Amino acid sequence: MEKIAVRLEAGATASAPALVLRPWRPADAAGLVELYRDDALRRWTSAAVDDAAGAARWVRDQQRGWEAGDRYAFAVIESQGAGGAGGLAGHVVLRNAAPGAGSAEVGYWTAAHARGRGVAPRALGALTDWAFTAFPSGELTRLELLHQVDNTASCRVAEKCRYALTTLLPAAPPEYPLAGHVHVRERDGGRTGPVR
Repeated sequence: MEKIAVRLEAGATASAPALVLRPWRPADAAGLVELYRDDALRRWTSAAVDDAAGAARWVRDQQRGWEAGDRYAFAVIESQGAGGAGGLAGHVVLRNAAPGAGSAEVGYWTAAHARGRGVAPRALGALTDWAFTAFPSGELTRLELLHQVDNTASCRVAEKCRYALTTLLPAAPPEYPLAGHVHVRERDGGRTGPVR
């Protein structure tokens, strides 16, 4: 994919400001340490950010994905109106998006202070639209979203964004101690097969 400055937007709701999605920047690292103190965030994510050095490393990893052209990570920022930047509200990512692969995986997390206000569905919706627009139809036809079976909030986000539940994954300890769900969104928005 051509290296360009990407900025995505998701509209405001009655109870929450508009969102701006943009690639992670070094200055974002300062806010990450505080966000990762949230036990719920740590429970559902595989990376742990414990200090400033870890946060800087995490941001550099996100930037390397853009450079490699296989992982497109966005900071989700709540807008302050009139173009002003607001606070860090979350993260969305398109990963394993190699040219010709046909499918890629999406993932996200939401900061504790931003949960319950539609941040995750709006950010995932913007990422989904961008992915299917930015990649030609021959290169990307399907997006997959995976989460642990007990993460009911992620299940609701997937359903709101028209990602159909297609597969139940068995637990695979120690890395994946619990069963999982695979949700799929096809480029044409069509329904996928039944859960199996």
